[in-house]
Amino acid sequence: MNDERLPQLRASDADRERVAEILRDALAEGRLDMAEFDERLDATYQARTYGELERVTVDLPVAAQAPASAPAPLSLRKEPAPAGEVASWAERIRPDATGATSGIAILGGFERKGRWTIGRRFNAFCLMGGAEIDLREAEFAAPEVEISVWTLMGGVNVIVPPGVEVESRGMGIMGGFDTREDGTPGDPGAPRVIVSGVALMGGVGVERKLPKAERLRLKAERKEERRRLRAERRERRELD
Repeated sequence: MNDERLPQLRASDADRERVAEILRDALAEGRLDMAEFDERLDATYQARTYGELERVTVDLPVAAQAPASAPAPLSLRKEPAPAGEVASWAERIRPDATGATSGIAILGGFERKGRWTIGRRFNAFCLMGGAEIDLREAEFAAPEVEISVWTLMGGVNVIVPPGVEVESRGMGIMGGFDTREDGTPGDPGAPRVIVSGVALMGGVGVERKLPKAERLRLKAERKEERRRLRAERRERRELD
């Protein structure tokens, strides 16, 4: 793969944890103060790509145990997955399932969220109403699914988790059809979501969010990590 494309590759949880460990070492060595550490740690857990992670550590040595070493950026090479490791996406793509195929909102709304299965093609129709199609915990009836939207004076919001590739093929007429997530590479083995259709005097939005459980887990981890680091700094001051 061309090195110029590497910064655009999607970062994994393991990549983010590796950067977080570099930041912890830098804080312990006095290279970062607590405010800088908090700011960079937040940026690390919000990072989507290798390029964003590289910016967090570009002025820090990767090996905290070698303070004399020259600063080095984070390696952009993905290590091979451990043998026998099962990708979570493989469990969520269910070719044997039919899945939900439609949703209608007329002067009202509908939502699909939580644990559900989306069919190969999902048709959403909204007339002066709104809809939310949340795929963060969904299973997929195929490696590629299409959400076909027709909305008149209404809106549809599609939420995808990190790792899912999105392609928008819709058109907005006196309205909008969101294409901000187009071009973001997906994780290997992850499903691909095509959002097509027409928004007439309405809007179709696509946003990427972590699942709620994952957001809460990361928030709790960051809180505990800050508590532990503050305790360590207090102990060092007392010893000094």
